[in-house]
Amino acid sequence: FKTIIRGRAFPFSNTLKVSIYTKYFTLPIGGERPLFHLQNAEVRRVIFPDGESLLKEGRDLKLDQVLFKYKYPLWNDENVTVTDSLFEEMGRSGIWYTNNITIKDTTLQAPKLFRRSKGIKLTNVHFAHVEETMWTCEDIELTNVQVNGDYFGMNSKHIVADHLDLVGNYAFDGAEDVLVTNSRLMSKDCFWNTKRVTVKDSILSGEYLAWHSENLTLINCVIESDQGLNYVDHLTVKNCRINDSPLLFEYGTNLDVQVIGNLTSVKNPISGTIQAPAIGTIIIDPTKVSTDNLVIKTDNNRDQRILTVDPNPNEQEGEQEDD
Repeated sequence: FKTIIRGRAFPFSNTLKVSIYTKYFTLPIGGERPLFHLQNAEVRRVIFPDGESLLKEGRDLKLDQVLFKYKYPLWNDENVTVTDSLFEEMGRSGIWYTNNITIKDTTLQAPKLFRRSKGIKLTNVHFAHVEETMWTCEDIELTNVQVNGDYFGMNSKHIVADHLDLVGNYAFDGAEDVLVTNSRLMSKDCFWNTKRVTVKDSILSGEYLAWHSENLTLINCVIESDQGLNYVDHLTVKNCRINDSPLLFEYGTNLDVQVIGNLTSVKNPISGTIQAPAIGTIIIDPTKVSTDNLVIKTDNNRDQRILTVDPNPNEQEGEQEDD
């Protein structure tokens, strides 16, 4: 090992510069904690084939063209930059309790990659198998990121995502203070239990969108969601098109909804304003909700409160599943 760090031995000091150069590309570094507490170092073109906690407790690290093949590679680290690298599937649970990490131009196949970390910046990153990733993290920036898998972003806070392409259910469950722009999300039960989420100029597809959320804002979006946007408090929808989406807004309160296309059906909203060119069916059961604070506006029926009896009182409602 001393040969690849130019003859210098452990322990590393704060001033020691360790470089692993291109000529050592074919030399793997394995074993338990092989570079534990590495500081102020650059690691380039290296394979970590086995061994847990490869770079645990590292500080001020630059990793380029690195292949992580086993578990827990970046735990309890500070100030890490990763570029042009790969996390294979067994590199699972890879980045926990780590602060200030930037990852660019990298593919991550492993699940459960981020937990309880802060200061995360991802650019041109592909998550191939993202199950249970980015949980309970804070201060996250996602730019040109592709996500494939369920339960992404659970209980995380302060998230800014631009050009996020996500396919997977239960995304952002319990997240707070989220801004998503120019993105495509195909996700059942997306944004459940969230607070202060804004989505702009994006496409959202998936049933039961954003149930039990608070302060949700959707602007210039295209939306498709069976029984979507139910149980939402303080919902703002501006200049959106909501297509083929029956039974919207059930038990919603403080609604401010203005859509540019017709709505399929609305069921038992409680308070606020819903404005659309036309609504196929308005279902209100007076035994369940009061319409005293509800206004529904359509092109042919401005400012008129609508009151009808639910024609399908026994219709089964959607429930969140835990597949």
